[in-house]
Amino acid sequence: MQTIHIGILTLSDRASSGIYEDKATPEVERVLNSYIKNEIIYHKELISDDYELIVERLIFLSDEKKCDFIITSGGTGPAPRDLTPEATEKVCTKMMPGFGELMRIQSLKYVPTAILSRQSAGIRGKCFILNLPGNPKAIKECLEPVFPAIPYCIDLIGGAYIEANDENIKIFRPKKKD
Repeated sequence: MQTIHIGILTLSDRASSGIYEDKATPEVERVLNSYIKNEIIYHKELISDDYELIVERLIFLSDEKKCDFIITSGGTGPAPRDLTPEATEKVCTKMMPGFGELMRIQSLKYVPTAILSRQSAGIRGKCFILNLPGNPKAIKECLEPVFPAIPYCIDLIGGAYIEANDENIKIFRPKKKD
């Protein structure tokens, strides 16, 4: 089984300055550990909602750390400093709008303000980048409906082969023709 490199880039002015505890990063890690059987090397960063810094760190995690998958948490709302989707679009060569659409549809089951969220996803080289909200409760709610397609997407772009823990999540890969 291949080792998977996953970046977790958490965006929060207040958590990065120590005003409150970062609860998003451990929640992303908890959910991914329950979904993925492979050994995972995490590259975790907690930074402020600064556009240029987000761009820089996404490029670093993708190009230097060779992450197969990067999850961002936070910065997806309509507030002036919520710039994660714009930074993601800047660094990606292809955007994958279906991921954001499905996460918003799923989130509407829980809160009517889900339409304010601007989660997105995209591809940079062999790295798949997914934006999640910063609310720890929303992380699993948003990741669960889209995760079944993520390992196959990463296969298609030449990333590492992710094996799922079938007891917790079912992923989809087309059946191979004999």
